[in-house]
Amino acid sequence: MMSDSTINLAQVRRDLHAIPELALHEVQTQQYLKKTIAAFASDFLTIKEVPEVETALLVRLAGSNSEKTIGYRADIDALPIEEETGLPFASKHPGVMHACGHDIHMTVALGILAYFAKNQPKDNLIFIFQPAEESEAGGKRLYEAGALTGDFKPDELYALHDQPAMPAGQIATKKGTLFAGTTEIHLQIVGQGGHAAYPQQAKDALVAAAAFVSQVQTVVSRNVDPIHGGVVTIGSFHAGTIGNVIAGEAKLAGTIRAFTQADLEMMQKRVRAIADGIAVAFGVQMNLELIQGGYYPVENDPKTTAAFMAFMEEDPEVDFAEAQPAMTGEDFGFLLNKFPGTMFWLGVGDPKHSLHDARLNPDEQALNAGVQAMVAYFKQRMAQ
Repeated sequence: MMSDSTINLAQVRRDLHAIPELALHEVQTQQYLKKTIAAFASDFLTIKEVPEVETALLVRLAGSNSEKTIGYRADIDALPIEEETGLPFASKHPGVMHACGHDIHMTVALGILAYFAKNQPKDNLIFIFQPAEESEAGGKRLYEAGALTGDFKPDELYALHDQPAMPAGQIATKKGTLFAGTTEIHLQIVGQGGHAAYPQQAKDALVAAAAFVSQVQTVVSRNVDPIHGGVVTIGSFHAGTIGNVIAGEAKLAGTIRAFTQADLEMMQKRVRAIADGIAVAFGVQMNLELIQGGYYPVENDPKTTAAFMAFMEEDPEVDFAEAQPAMTGEDFGFLLNKFPGTMFWLGVGDPKHSLHDARLNPDEQALNAGVQAMVAYFKQRMAQ
């Protein structure tokens, strides 16, 4: 099927892997995408930039029938991680790496785009190359900029996320919630420093912070229905400078995750209530910021997901498995809150390394499998 396309998927992925860029700074990445897509030029292909979200790139293929518009989204940013793979095409940008596999996401999207640029689709197809998934809520930014309106408004929307724990090329999803919604915790505790020998003259920010970390562990265990699940993790804790000085300030950062928006909002309220209580109990100032932004739970649409799963299960060329929900966060959840659609996992066969690992090395055989499955699905979806 892919013989109609001239794109070298492995080379494209390696080119992109070598130039990772952080959220809203994906300038070189966007330039590469534009140059690659320009080579697909046809009289039914349109490329559009978004002034309000400068590194975004939208592509539209006008369908021969033009009754419906199907959208496909690929995120393009990377993570602030120093790569440790030792690959010949490793990151050229110190301290930045495609450790979440967005190079895979972009390459699959380009492969699908290359095929339909040479074989005009029946329905309109739009491709959303979205910046800032890892932070800064790029999907929400695009939506609020009005980019996904008019000719670029999808009737249904799809996206993948690579999964190193799954065999290369395997596809998995589920009806309902696939990924959790997330909220960032940023907390500054302001007390009063002092000499370790005179604690009565100080207000210990470190002890208050320790109490906060301990108490937020009850948010899930005593407030969330065990069948639903949730997570509160404090991953960063900084306080004090030396052992004989009471810390006057502490800074903490963490995350709240839940499978429903209702649970997420309830957990936010409980974390805030605990912070308020700590402030009173320890006589300190708690400057708490909870940031959800555009990171809603990824809730797959019943109709599109039923059609997607039925096709993948019946296609003998596809290795399909039904997924379990994961606490992974994804800003595609915001877009699924606005448009019906489906997100799915694409296995990339590196079970020794997880997402966000500096040694992540996806199996490139997944690329062609992902492209072929989605081209076949879109063709069948358009024929309905």
